[in-house]
Amino acid sequence: MAIHLPNPTDKLRIFKGPPDSPFLAPRGVFLVGSKLLVSDTGHNRVFIWNNVPKEEYEKPDVVLGQSEIESTGRNRGGEVNTSTLQYPSGLWSDGEKVMVADAWNHRVLIWHTFPVISGQPAEVVIGQTDFSVNQPNELGVGATPSERSLYWPYGLSSDGKHLWIADTGNRRVLFYDKIPTTNHSAADRLIGKSSFSERDYDHQHAIWPYSVKLGPKGELAITDTQYYRVLLWDHWRDAFKQSAKEIIGQSDFQANGQNQFQYTPQANTLNWCYDSCFDQKGFWVVDTGNSRVLKFDQFPKKSNHPADAVIGPADFTTGSENLETIHGTGNALYWPFSLAIQDEVMVIADTGNHRLIFIDQ
Repeated sequence: MAIHLPNPTDKLRIFKGPPDSPFLAPRGVFLVGSKLLVSDTGHNRVFIWNNVPKEEYEKPDVVLGQSEIESTGRNRGGEVNTSTLQYPSGLWSDGEKVMVADAWNHRVLIWHTFPVISGQPAEVVIGQTDFSVNQPNELGVGATPSERSLYWPYGLSSDGKHLWIADTGNRRVLFYDKIPTTNHSAADRLIGKSSFSERDYDHQHAIWPYSVKLGPKGELAITDTQYYRVLLWDHWRDAFKQSAKEIIGQSDFQANGQNQFQYTPQANTLNWCYDSCFDQKGFWVVDTGNSRVLKFDQFPKKSNHPADAVIGPADFTTGSENLETIHGTGNALYWPFSLAIQDEVMVIADTGNHRLIFIDQ
């Protein structure tokens, strides 16, 4: 089944951010309660709407990373500190705490009380000794990673008790048994490496883990962008002791072809995938390089499983470079990076089109 994006309808609406300073390549979205959080990545800021917007443009209630809604500079055009962002990506919130993957500052920021004013300082920093530094692995490019360091952390997730960080540049996922309350906290365990100091390639584990997501029964999904696949475990505890049980997008751990070395995508292929998401029954994958979102009606129980539905193109074999997309993408997705689902509402970060797509399921 294909869900082609037509002109906006009652069940599909387009949102472009504040009227005077719209989105530029938004990469992260999150829904919690009535609230919407968006990483407006190209503008180095995170927006918060206390109520999900209904119009094409709406002013946010709070902006993080900048002092004003219209401001856009990396680290506010100055030095990194408690209130700045540089290329924010992954988001998580339970309606009280807020966490932001501040990717190009090589850190994760935590607000333990929900931000209510623009430019509100973060309370905790992970990956750096304090808020005034922002080097990869603390000491700079080439430094050995540790249980306290980060290198391009693009994704994160939590169940309200534990924290997972996709430490992308270090090719690993860090696990914290409790959400940190102090700066420079050490991870308790890791996924994808046998020690905290390793950083080498290993095709049995994620090469470029961009996103980490949890399912309703404890399932774990790590979106491995560089190998065009999603790694799946039946429960997150299994990931500490074994490789993924299933793989979406490839036939085995050694395979790493874009669309499995085919020119056109298929129902079982991926191309530069950046995110995945669970709902109460099924599983979704953001197939960025193919400008589509794939739906699996149930959590896949075998590797290389084909998707059951696609959002964006008219069918499974239409990708980003086909004739119908080269003259405009207003009625299509263009390089989507993430999605969030709550109840019957889905929101997709349609990054290449600088907008969000809301779909009432």
